Amino acid sequence: MNTTSLLRTTLLLPLAVLACAGWGQATAPAAPAPAEVAPVLPALAWEPPPLQPFSATYQAFFKGKEAGDATMQVTHTGGSQWRVDMQVVGRRGFASVLGLNIEQSTVFEERSGVYAPLSQSTVRKGLFLGKKAVGTYNWQAGTAQWSGDVEKKRAQPIPLQAGDQSALLINLAIMRDARPGAAMHYRYVDMGKVRQHDYQAAPQTENVEVGDLSYNALRVYRTNGGNNETILWIANGVPTPVRILQREDGEDRVDLRLIEYQGV
Repeated sequence: MNTTSLLRTTLLLPLAVLACAGWGQATAPAAPAPAEVAPVLPALAWEPPPLQPFSATYQAFFKGKEAGDATMQVTHTGGSQWRVDMQVVGRRGFASVLGLNIEQSTVFEERSGVYAPLSQSTVRKGLFLGKKAVGTYNWQAGTAQWSGDVEKKRAQPIPLQAGDQSALLINLAIMRDARPGAAMHYRYVDMGKVRQHDYQAAPQTENVEVGDLSYNALRVYRTNGGNNETILWIANGVPTPVRILQREDGEDRVDLRLIEYQGV
């Protein structure tokens, strides 16, 4: 197992900034001299991470307060088939009282750079609830259908279109597709629902604080979510978002902040 240090990946930019600061503080010559143009550091080329196995751990906040943790894992199960899993566990406050535990997974195929979901499952566990729903994406029949704890109207077959994504796959697709200034469009088909998800990447990277670490990250935000905002920050060399923020009516709701990841 090859563990990747977050500190190592984030030291590169600060060291470059400190170097520039050092140049700016040099003592001016006594005799007049022609104005010099400060050296410009080359911009980092944006390199989307390849699809690769990894395990990531996030610190989870709910309405601004620490509530628990989350894990995301991508596994290569053989050939062109992969699996992505995410689990959120409430350990503090109201989430801890409920014993909130949400697990999601999607089995998918990588088809020449396109992620095609094959099956999806969602499990919710808690003191007062316990629900499970399972979905199948039948590409031969051209339909997706969910069973289990879903409303009757959500259990009907849904016609599939090329490029349809589950909720978890949209995260991976954004990691694959995002470029500074790029617009991304996905058709969300999950839990018996169909929605259009449109995202926009910022024109340039920005400094993002995640715990004690600082990233030079690209902000990607959903443009058609209405009062429900979704914002992701992704950094060069990191295979998963360094932060995922969901907001409702202008207020933070669920905030996941990366604290560790490792190759599997």
